[in-house]
Amino acid sequence: MKRYSYKKSAYGLMLVLATLTGCTNSFLDLAPISNANSENFYRTTADFDLAANAAMATLYTIYGPEGPVSYAGEIQSDNVTLNAVAGIQADKWAYRDYTLNSTNTINYSFWQMYYSALYNVNIVIQKLESASLNEDYKKSVRAQMLFLRGLYYFNMVRTWGDVPLVLTPITAAESYTYARKPQAEVYQQILADLQYATENLPLASATAKGKPTQGAAQTLLGKVYLTLNDKTNAARVLKAVYDSKQYSLVPMYASLWSNTNKNTSESIFEIQFLGGSPTSPYSEYYQTFFPAVSYTGYIGGGINQVTNDLWNEYEPGDPRKTASIDTGYVDTKGVFQSIKFPKKWNDKTTPVTTGKVLGLSNFMVLRYADLLLMLSEATDDPTYLNQVRTRAGVPTYGSANYPSGRYGTLALALEHERRVELALEFHRWFDLKRTSRAIPVLTTKGKPATEPKLIAPIPLTVLQQNSIITQNPGYN
Repeated sequence: MKRYSYKKSAYGLMLVLATLTGCTNSFLDLAPISNANSENFYRTTADFDLAANAAMATLYTIYGPEGPVSYAGEIQSDNVTLNAVAGIQADKWAYRDYTLNSTNTINYSFWQMYYSALYNVNIVIQKLESASLNEDYKKSVRAQMLFLRGLYYFNMVRTWGDVPLVLTPITAAESYTYARKPQAEVYQQILADLQYATENLPLASATAKGKPTQGAAQTLLGKVYLTLNDKTNAARVLKAVYDSKQYSLVPMYASLWSNTNKNTSESIFEIQFLGGSPTSPYSEYYQTFFPAVSYTGYIGGGINQVTNDLWNEYEPGDPRKTASIDTGYVDTKGVFQSIKFPKKWNDKTTPVTTGKVLGLSNFMVLRYADLLLMLSEATDDPTYLNQVRTRAGVPTYGSANYPSGRYGTLALALEHERRVELALEFHRWFDLKRTSRAIPVLTTKGKPATEPKLIAPIPLTVLQQNSIITQNPGYN
């Protein structure tokens, strides 16, 4: 099966400025999009393949190790902490400590990042409308873009609540007319986008690796329905993926994290990295998650350092603990330094150039174990949960040796299982928020989480540049 590789692009629009920028390694190098020539570019399938490629390349930043999904999903949770880190440390610690405010530079950069990515998506969708191309091809590209738009708005609405709903490429002047839309309206658009994607994307078996598939759209749609507490529809679409037989658990959990074992039967949607060369998209998870020390040829980022609380969540003998978490490293003097950090994106043997680990590891946004656990959540049936536990070699839910004293209900069993199975994959905080467990779980562990703090502030710069944008409660 052919693998689809994205090329990096920095083509985009900030909502408040709506400015076009340059880029590297994208179609803009070949035909810069401007008032003079934009109409001359979007004509052939080759043009649209490049444009869609640039849109897909925004996944590199959105799901990067220091991107918005990592910060929300892990740093705001009880899974990780931060040690010494580069950059404006206080702004990073604010995510961990629930002290975000409207002047936080990282929060603003994430807002810009999403709307820049959405511009890439929306312009492809718009230009398809008037393109004289095969209708099946147009439906396929449109479905890929709507999957991506649905994914991004799903992340955004869970992060900021009400957000401006931009569905077309807009000018600077137009951007000032966009107010925030209620979450319910944003979710309706997410559902519509993903429904179109499910109806027009092919099965995984007929798709190049790295491209969205019908199964990916259905899995994401199921997660959206769960977030809306619509278990009936969630069960329907998730069961369709299950019944498609397109995916399966790999026999060994640890094998998921080999940088040479990519796009396995368990992968539903996976971001592709070539790595090994500074001119190819390379994975930065390993270096960014390595402790913030000077190591052989590079300095670690110190992001997402594993807490003892996550370490202690694993049951005795659960092999997922040592497959997921490294317990230290040997320093340049040959001395072992004990510290817990993510192990899943292991690029220890990858080439290092000018202080950069040119990682090979892909990143799975959606995988089959996630789907199985959501299916148990939607159906109240532990059968799917127990498939995940059986693969791990730990007692099944309902059996005599299951730790029912700690996880006495299916809901608690799923909360525990999602934490250890999907550890450090940017799910934890979103899971706790979806199940209304964020405040009771996090406050008992010393995090001052409150209802207003489960929504990020609208950046001050956005408020200053667009007077009809309003602030979230608790941040005025």
